[in-house]
Amino acid sequence: MGLRDPFIWVIILVLAVLFFGTKKIPDLAKNLGQGLKEFKKATKDEGKEPPPAIASTTPKETGEEKKDEPKA
Repeated sequence: MGLRDPFIWVIILVLAVLFFGTKKIPDLAKNLGQGLKEFKKATKDEGKEPPPAIASTTPKETGEEKKDEPKA
């Protein structure tokens, strides 16, 4: 018994079609596949060093002033 019984899989498939509809099931499967692919890529890249952070500079840090703001 359990999940190895084919009758249970038929019931699960029928319930999925009734719950999600025939148009959404391929989209759900596609999104699941993309999520698994990204997860595998992230776990593979885990040992590598992360890319360097992009240094953000604001006008105050560079000594420039914003042209839109009047001086006080």
